[in-house]
Parts: sequence; C-alpha cells; structure tokens
Amino acid sequence: MRRIAKVRTLKRVGVAWIAASALGCVSSSEIADIKTQLQDIQLQVLQLQKQGPSKGEIAELQRAITEQIQTLVESEAGTQANIKELVNRIEQFEGKLDETDFKLTQLANQIGATNQDLQALRNAAEEAQQRTVAPPVVVNPTEPQALYDTAYNDYLQGNFDLAILSFHQYAETYRGTELADNATYWIGECYYRQGKFQKAIEQFDQVLTRFDNSDRTPSALLKKGYAYFELGQRAQGVVHLQNVIRDYANTDEAHLASQRLQEMGLETQKDGD
Repeated sequence: MRRIAKVRTLKRVGVAWIAASALGCVSSSEIADIKTQLQDIQLQVLQLQKQGPSKGEIAELQRAITEQIQTLVESEAGTQANIKELVNRIEQFEGKLDETDFKLTQLANQIGATNQDLQALRNAAEEAQQRTVAPPVVVNPTEPQALYDTAYNDYLQGNFDLAILSFHQYAETYRGTELADNATYWIGECYYRQGKFQKAIEQFDQVLTRFDNSDRTPSALLKKGYAYFELGQRAQGVVHLQNVIRDYANTDEAHLASQRLQEMGLETQKDGD
C-alpha cells in the first residue's frame, strides 16, 4: 500500500510538472529546482522498482517524466533562442536610430550654416545698396533751371513722387516763367504714370485753364482724353480726342488722337465737318 501511495504521489508530481510547463510560467530557478526534484524522484522510482511489484507502472511514469524533461529542455532552448533573436533585433533598431539621429544632426548643422550664409549675403547686399544710393541733390530755390532739371531727371528715372514735389515747387515759386506750364503738365504725367488718372486729369485741367496759348495745351488735352479712357469713361475720352483733332490739326497730338480713335473703330471729326 505504501508503494502504491508513493506511485500515486509520483504521478501527481508528474502531472503538476506537465501542467506548469504547459502554462509556460516556469522560471529558470524553478526549472533548476524541479530538475533536482525529478532526479530525486527518479532515484526513488529506481528503488521502488527494486523493492516489489508495479514495476511497469513505475517504468511508465519514469518514461513520462523523462519525456517531459526533454520537452522542457527543448522549450527552454527555443525560448532562449527567441529572446536572443529579439535582443539582436532591438540592438539593430537602436543602431539605426543612432545613425538616423547622426544624419539629422548633420542636416541641422548644414541648415544652420546655410542660414548664416544667407544672412551674410543679405547684409552685404544692404551695405552695397546703401553705398550705391546717391545722396539727395540739394537744389537752391533761387536757381529755377536747376530745380526744373532736377525734377525732370527724377521723372525720367521713375522717381515720380520726388518729381512731383520738385515740379510743384517750381510751379508755385516760378509761376510767371515760361516753364511753369511745363512743370504743371509734367505733374499730370507723373500721376498718369502712377495710375492716378483722376489726379492726372485735374492737373491737365490746370494747364488748360491757367496758361493761355501754352504749347502744352494739345498734349494736356490728349492725355486728359487718355486718362478718361483708363477710367472707363469712353464718351469723355472720345470728346477730348476729337477736340484735339479739331482744334490742333496737323500736330503730333492730332495724329495720335486720330490713330487712337481709328483703333477704336470711330470716325475722326475735323474742323468744318
């Protein structure tokens, strides 16, 4: 009876070992302890085999335990291999991260250097521009021709705001001179070139009303018509161009007015028509 109880105890140990292995929750230290217990059990089994009957049952239990030990050893070896492979992959991934971080650092350094170069170029360009900008010409108001020439040069260079200021100064200071009507006309031209067509019309009107028999009258009348066209006031523009053709025939302005009306598909009216 004692031998049968021992056999049953051995069976329970074997079953417990198999269940623990199947659950996969055996640590390395626990495996070592279990292996020691199994060795003791094997020794007891051998002693039981020598002591009496039921040797077949004991031998079967021994084979089951041996197979379970082999399965556990193989399972442990496979688990260690998987862990080793996982560690290798992690190390490879960390290596790639380090390489990527290094490349990003290099790129950031290159961007910083490029920004510094661009800023240096901007600074150099600003300094060069400051050196090349000519200082404003100081004109003596008592020299009308110098003032007029300065304003006209600003107009030719596209400095329309400066030209307007100088022409205004001339027209107001030297309104009795022969260039006063020209100065007034060029103010209108500056506004026209700036796209300020209503102001241009007002300035051309100044030429037409303030200066009798001015040689700028045909030009002022022509450009006033052009300005009306730019504002979309077609009828007003046509009237002014027809007035140029009628009142100032055989002039360059009359020819330009006639050409513009013909391009628009309109007939020109001459004096006496």
